Amino acid sequence: MKHLASFFVVMATLTLCLSYGCSEKKNNGNDDTLDVHVDFVPVDTDTVPIDTMESIIAETPMPKAADELFDDFLFNFTANRKLQLERVKFPLPVTKGKQTTMLSQKEWKTEQLFMKQGFYTLILDNEKQLALSKDTTVSHVVVEKVQLDNKTVEQYIFNRENGLWMLTEINHDAIAQNNNASFLDFYARFASDSLFQVQSLSEPVKTTVPDPDDDFNMIDGEFYPEQWQDFQPPVLPKGYIYTIIYGQEYKQSKQKIFIIRGISNGLETEMTFQIKDGKWKLVKMIQ
Repeated sequence: MKHLASFFVVMATLTLCLSYGCSEKKNNGNDDTLDVHVDFVPVDTDTVPIDTMESIIAETPMPKAADELFDDFLFNFTANRKLQLERVKFPLPVTKGKQTTMLSQKEWKTEQLFMKQGFYTLILDNEKQLALSKDTTVSHVVVEKVQLDNKTVEQYIFNRENGLWMLTEINHDAIAQNNNASFLDFYARFASDSLFQVQSLSEPVKTTVPDPDDDFNMIDGEFYPEQWQDFQPPVLPKGYIYTIIYGQEYKQSKQKIFIIRGISNGLETEMTFQIKDGKWKLVKMIQ
């Protein structure tokens, strides 16, 4: 049932993309969260076989407008096996360290990336970089699967060629070689160690949360480390994360904005970390 539920999310997301080009957003303090409150024919995941549903998706062409924004393309790409075969540039270079092999179409396995997880993350240096996900001129995007436990990064490199998004390369590397290495090392411990979480909070942490008396309003406040249990995010991914880089160039910044963004479930958490006295501290959180 868990697998079926995950697949139903993919179906709902794809339906949204086909009907609206993924342009309808849910405003929950951030306009980028996908909203799947659209009219479509319900799919009974208890009676329809998985392979049948996959066949239905595979037979549905992606609208041309989906190539305008990378997000629109990506949600179609992850749900459509046939589209993947069309949008992977074979033979595909796969690099591990200094060794590169060429992956043939016959060797390709359908890649759902973060769809099974139900959310993805963004790592930014500043708020201005948020606008890149809506920039139709972006032509180079990297989706990273960061293995926090074994400290490796798998990069899926997409480029827009002749107006079409294509997966052109996959790279494997160590976190130590990543532009966000310092923050990723910190976050790996932060996500898995509750005591370290409390130790890594500013005093106080600024926060913005939904108004319990008004669903359309947000209220500002603050909390202290001893209140962390009451304010901590509903999801704090550990083990591995998927993050999308829309061409932003990272610097040796003393600030990182870490965003956890759900797929069709309204989840949105934005955490701002800053280096204080040589240590990363959570200074602000928006939920």
